[in-house]
Amino acid sequence: MAEESSGQDKTEQPSPKKLSDAREKGQVPRSKEFTTVIVLIASGVAMLFLGAQIIESLAEVMSNSFTFSRNQLFDPAALAHHLLHSIETISVALGSFLAVTVLAALIAPASIGGWNFSVQAMGVKPEKLDPFKGLKRIFGPQGLIELAKALGKFILVGVISVLVLWSLRDQLLTLGMQEVDVALSALGYLVTWVFLVISSGLILIALIDVPFQHWNHNRQLKMTKQEVKDEMKQTDGNPEVKGRIRRLQVELSQQRMMQDVPTADVIITNPTHYAVAIRYDQSGAGAPLVVAKGADLISQHIRTIGEANEVPILLAPPLTRAIYFSTELGQEIPSGLYIAVAQVLAFVFQLRRYNNRGGNKPRLNTEDLPIPDDLKRD
Repeated sequence: MAEESSGQDKTEQPSPKKLSDAREKGQVPRSKEFTTVIVLIASGVAMLFLGAQIIESLAEVMSNSFTFSRNQLFDPAALAHHLLHSIETISVALGSFLAVTVLAALIAPASIGGWNFSVQAMGVKPEKLDPFKGLKRIFGPQGLIELAKALGKFILVGVISVLVLWSLRDQLLTLGMQEVDVALSALGYLVTWVFLVISSGLILIALIDVPFQHWNHNRQLKMTKQEVKDEMKQTDGNPEVKGRIRRLQVELSQQRMMQDVPTADVIITNPTHYAVAIRYDQSGAGAPLVVAKGADLISQHIRTIGEANEVPILLAPPLTRAIYFSTELGQEIPSGLYIAVAQVLAFVFQLRRYNNRGGNKPRLNTEDLPIPDDLKRD
């Protein structure tokens, strides 16, 4: 297993970013064996269906090219017309054959690694001109694998060729006793089928090479644990910086929250662990809002600001816990707590009138406030 300079093994699977970067550089899994097999088979099939037309076109072109009248020889326009006609005749047949071959050559590699065009891959890479690295690639593991594939193809093609020719020995021997036209037609047909059979035999090499190329591509792109950490820092940011940013965000949020405490109608406490500041806009259609909430030191800070701004502070532990755990900052209280909060607000408003005008002092038993079981917290 290859090692980095840090001594770490490449044990981690390549990240999506590493795969994307490699693709931009032109590094995608490719199997030359698979592409070769597909192109050969496609060419053989095309020749099987278009071979007769190609031979007829070639024969027509050759016949016309070696047959001239005296007038044609001394007429430049006729010779040019003759040349264009020959090109047109052969282009129709050969064009179809070449189109099938080119299409196969484009589809075969794309079916493994997908379509990919990389400008970076087209650039000149000085390291590839280094003869020592070239020798290392030739005599290294990759070179040995390519040698094994070449020997495998040689042996496979040789064995298949011998078996096919042996099975066709009687038909080949009888060709000499047939008419020339018939013999040539039969020979062309046999050659095409032999070519297809031999080409199809190479599918065995391709079936081995395709999974190997995927595995080798993944192996080359594997990462060390340090590379994974470095990439996470580049993409997601340094964890220390992100932690500091989060702390600053929390501090700013708390500062804004503390600025809203004086606008609250009432602060409900636990009494020491939790505090929730509630504001109700009587002219609006919404429910009461939680403008501030906190636990422990933040709770104490909320009460301190509330006392300094003469915001009523009410001891209601069950309701405080229910609101604290069910409602986020800036959100309306849940519908299950409407009645309990309405009683608290009504008591606060009555207490405010009592302080201004006198009369009977209002009372509220906070232990009897209606709180649904699903909102209760210990």
